[in-house]
Amino acid sequence: MARKVVITGMGMVTPLGIGVEENWEAVSKGKSGIGPITKFDASSFTSQIAGEVKDFRSEDFLASKDARHLDIFIHYAMASARMA
Repeated sequence: MARKVVITGMGMVTPLGIGVEENWEAVSKGKSGIGPITKFDASSFTSQIAGEVKDFRSEDFLASKDARHLDIFIHYAMASARMA
């Protein structure tokens, strides 16, 4: 028997923005989320450009005691799930 999937919400954390509306607006305007790396010194790497998530505040989505034990990519996933 085939199982059905129902999408009940959406959430996004990307280099274009935080949330579906912010991302949609950026895509609609043809914006790129790619730019110079600012989170660390990338001068020793071949490339100094990347798609970094800007203006993300973990405390808006996670308790500080939880946030400090998780990698940032988990913060992004948890924030996306909470937005959905």
